[in-house]
Amino acid sequence: MRERWFGREMVRHLPGLLAGFVAMAVGTAAMVNAGLGLGSWQVLHQGISVHTGIQLGTVQILVGIPVLALWWPLGEKPGIGTVLNVALVGVIINLAIPLVPVPGPEAPLAQLGLMAGGVVLIGIGSGLYLAADLGAGPRDGLMTGLHRRFGWPIFAVRTTLEVGVLAAGWLLGGTVGLGTLVFAFGIGPIVQWALGVFDRDGAVLRRRAVLDAAE
Repeated sequence: MRERWFGREMVRHLPGLLAGFVAMAVGTAAMVNAGLGLGSWQVLHQGISVHTGIQLGTVQILVGIPVLALWWPLGEKPGIGTVLNVALVGVIINLAIPLVPVPGPEAPLAQLGLMAGGVVLIGIGSGLYLAADLGAGPRDGLMTGLHRRFGWPIFAVRTTLEVGVLAAGWLLGGTVGLGTLVFAFGIGPIVQWALGVFDRDGAVLRRRAVLDAAE
């Protein structure tokens, strides 16, 4: 736990963590500007943004704070990566959206390419931040916290959360489309591949297995 906040391991893995955040944020901006649909949590953030006029990245920060607060009764332990996730990713999204090109509907191949590139970038960024092992993001921690606290299967918890926030976001006016499906089915394999690249010896997975066994 201490290594997630201080020490050589934190310093060594911090650049990879920050690079992961940038990749995830730029990937999110690419999906937003492609206009073909977003991942479930971003659909919710976009729906809230539509109704409040608050920038998408700022909404992500504001939603992340109460989600992180739910960790406390679930017994989840944050790391410096958790706090930086809440503080930085949304800011970078706000900065990236105006910089990423916006292909119009008259350029469907450009839209598809931008959407697919966004999914790949988010997957690679997720692999980088997972390999850093400096603390889960607030939404991932909520999922694992519910699993550990109540014994519900990870798949059931993840599916319930994803479907719930997707439905809420869609009702609020968030963009659901082809990109939503590509993200849902593609992000897992990409993250798994990226984690294999950035955590070649499997150290992160072994540490997590030990922690799960201890709990």
